[in-house]
Amino acid sequence: MIIITAPSGAGKTTIVKHLKSNFPELEFSVSATTRPKRVGEKHGRDYYFLTRDKFIELIGEKAFLEWQEVYPGQFYGTLHSEVERITDRGKSILFDIDVQGAMNLKKEFQGKSMAIFIKPPSLQILMDRLRNRGSESNEQLRKRIIKLKEELSYESAFDRVLVNDDLSNALFEAENIVDEFLNS
Repeated sequence: MIIITAPSGAGKTTIVKHLKSNFPELEFSVSATTRPKRVGEKHGRDYYFLTRDKFIELIGEKAFLEWQEVYPGQFYGTLHSEVERITDRGKSILFDIDVQGAMNLKKEFQGKSMAIFIKPPSLQILMDRLRNRGSESNEQLRKRIIKLKEELSYESAFDRVLVNDDLSNALFEAENIVDEFLNS
């Protein structure tokens, strides 16, 4: 299992997509969320978009391997069925997940996973990336900025830290880390 995590805007999704296209033995684990779809996102490909009531129902059914209320009223989680779908195909799992979820997965799969923390070159650059992305309202952006300061404090808990200051270098380094882990 390859667990990729980062604060919002640090580039984890870009790095995950790159790894997905370069390592056919990896399959992307689609997370469930209650947040609204962004333009271009597709249910079942990017996320399983669920209502809050459905998400809570699935929590009660113990359908999640891990889940978090990442922002007030906004839930994210990894379904057991998603992990089973990938392992039944004989593939290794590639997670693109929030920091708290990554901590839970790392603990659950200790010794069977590589957890990589994507770090922005600076807090200011990360905040600029979030603003320039234009996918959130001012209130959502404010919540993300508060959250990212907390998330940055977790970097030392992960197996590897990759600084995304230059995308081509970050992609190259991510490939090397994953290749080394898969072939060890």
